[in-house]
Amino acid sequence: MTDELKGKKILLIGGAGFIGHNMALTFSQWGAEVHIVDGLQVNNLLWFSSQDNDSEHKDLYMRFIQERLDLLRKARIPLYVQDVRDYHALCRIMSQIRPQIVIHLAAVAHAGRSNKDPYSTFDHSLRTLENALDASRGIVEHFVYFSSSMAYGNFLTPEVDEDQPLNPIGIYGALKVAGEKIVIAYQQVFDIPYTIVRPSALYGPRCVSRRVGQIFIENALQGKPLRMEGDGKERLDFTHIDDLVEGIRVILTNPNSRNQTFNVTYGQSRSINELAGIVTQHFPGSKIENVARDKLMPFRGTLSIKKAQKLLGYAPQNPIEVGFSKYIAWYKDIHKG
Repeated sequence: MTDELKGKKILLIGGAGFIGHNMALTFSQWGAEVHIVDGLQVNNLLWFSSQDNDSEHKDLYMRFIQERLDLLRKARIPLYVQDVRDYHALCRIMSQIRPQIVIHLAAVAHAGRSNKDPYSTFDHSLRTLENALDASRGIVEHFVYFSSSMAYGNFLTPEVDEDQPLNPIGIYGALKVAGEKIVIAYQQVFDIPYTIVRPSALYGPRCVSRRVGQIFIENALQGKPLRMEGDGKERLDFTHIDDLVEGIRVILTNPNSRNQTFNVTYGQSRSINELAGIVTQHFPGSKIENVARDKLMPFRGTLSIKKAQKLLGYAPQNPIEVGFSKYIAWYKDIHKG
């Protein structure tokens, strides 16, 4: 099954982040020739090294990031430390590597930060994407763009498929939709085959993005209340990183993925209360603290994965009972160390 990637030359742009480094390590194990280009600026080494960064868990997240880099080095995955906003530098790197596949992950992957700093978000999201697409002309056989479930805005139904109208709320979602349109335009004009991926509520080892489940676990480890925005009835399609990586594998190895958009999630939403219940099973006595909900966060739910199941054979394996138990066990092991 995994032999299909053997020898494939894959470039991950923004690949030293949470999603990218997990993907790179797995694809390398499967025999792909993986390369990473990353400026290490956005939610990464330089950001957390800055004196201006007073994040609550700065030291812990620096440890996670260093572990990412150590794992990539041990796997002998080349990392080109380069700001992808520099078009000519990116072109030089890509002309050297000549990748068959480009997976574009570079972005400000945080909705709240995007709304506070739209200029930088545009620069690190759309400028990097346009550079990557243009540098791909005449070289790349398949361009994979990471969009987001935030592109939909408020879900109009409890379960949405890829055909729901895109009506994002705030800067982050708007830039993701703009990115999708640019990717499609490059296929129309320059015939670069693409796949657009819309993930949701990702979680897993060495994430530093402070997603809801991560906050729950870190607070529980410190004996603090689980900080819950709203009443906990809101539903999200929580997706373990292993399922996302498997989704990208079937996208890369199945020609049915070309020039298509896919929801790549677990495919079943769960309430924040349910997630909190799983965490409290592992940390008995944890209390819940309800705080105001961010008004710029859309109300979401289940993303239908029927299209990916039918066309690609996608089969995620990690409901939150399984995935978060693994995630919590990893955190407990880290905490001991």
